[in-house]
Amino acid sequence: MPEISFQNFLAIFFWSIAVLWLAGLLWTIYCLQKQKNLEIEKNENQTNQTSVSILVPARNEALRVLEKSISSMLDQTYKNYELIVLNDRSTDDTQKILEKLKTQNPKLKIIEGREPEKDWLGKPHALQQAFEHSGGEWILTADADIIFAPETLQTVVSYAEKNDFDALTLIPKQIFGSFWEKLFMPVFGWFCLLAMPLHRVNDRNRKESMGIGNFFMFRRAGLEKIGGFESVKSEVAEDLKLAEILKNEKCKLRIDYAEFIETRMYSGFGEIWEGFTKNLFSGMKFSIAKTVFGSFSILIFGVLPPILAIIFLLSKNFSLFMPLFITYFFQTLIFVYINLKWRGNIFYAFLAPLGLALFLAILANSTVKVLSGKGVTWKGRTIYEKGGTRPPVN
Repeated sequence: MPEISFQNFLAIFFWSIAVLWLAGLLWTIYCLQKQKNLEIEKNENQTNQTSVSILVPARNEALRVLEKSISSMLDQTYKNYELIVLNDRSTDDTQKILEKLKTQNPKLKIIEGREPEKDWLGKPHALQQAFEHSGGEWILTADADIIFAPETLQTVVSYAEKNDFDALTLIPKQIFGSFWEKLFMPVFGWFCLLAMPLHRVNDRNRKESMGIGNFFMFRRAGLEKIGGFESVKSEVAEDLKLAEILKNEKCKLRIDYAEFIETRMYSGFGEIWEGFTKNLFSGMKFSIAKTVFGSFSILIFGVLPPILAIIFLLSKNFSLFMPLFITYFFQTLIFVYINLKWRGNIFYAFLAPLGLALFLAILANSTVKVLSGKGVTWKGRTIYEKGGTRPPVN
């Protein structure tokens, strides 16, 4: 049997990477074609409307779109609802903005939140406080940076009740502002798509689950059955954990994409770095093994191929350049398709390796911050620090 030279071994390995990216392209196209865009319902002649409580935790939101967001929630064609905003110990003008909105619409209820109790993280604690003041048969949790179309409530309640869902979570249209948002957010969204394809989440016979904290609606009885938000009191990604619990309880969970709600998740590099440092190691379920494997996979299969392609092109080693160039071609096609589907800028598809490198850097930072006990910071609070509430690292 003839020996395989190192050059031939590299060529085989690089062609294997190209085949993997081709498979990734085909799977991405399949998953996005299965993704349903929930259409808005404009039927205004609804009777016997089920009561809905919208719960919004707000902490230091004054410089974002708080007024526009809350105003959009107050301007609904659906009438039988209450809006409860919990001011989670804000140190900026959040309270002042909320009070101004309340004078314009008394439907708004403002609650002054307490500092998180022992073993609780901030957002679950805020949601639980708001939940205890609510009375709706449906509980809708939303963030203070999401904008509702006027028909949002009537659409989602009708959709959930017609299909007998126990919980409905929606992926909002993403607004990409800065260079770093346009670069990074499609990469993050793609990883979510690969990890938890929507059609699998919606299959009650499969274990995949996904919750979107921007917009997550539950039947009150079901939420009470699992212990409310206390069931996720120490979870930084409480939406993912809630979805997992509901799926394990055999609840009928539905996830869809909806362009009638929209959000700008993070604004600029600083918020992306801080926000995803909070989330990425959690997204790996605090598993060191999964994090190491995932990090090396991103580096070897995503970041290095275009760099090596340039090196082999300059050295005129075309037999190694070609599979790496084709890898980059398939990589670019994936993000062209994603940006077209998600209203992004296709130019940034050509910079996908840089977006993958940023994801890798944030994941490494997230892991080190949690494991070292330094903790991660978000909106003036440090979580997962040594001596505080710690995740179950494994």
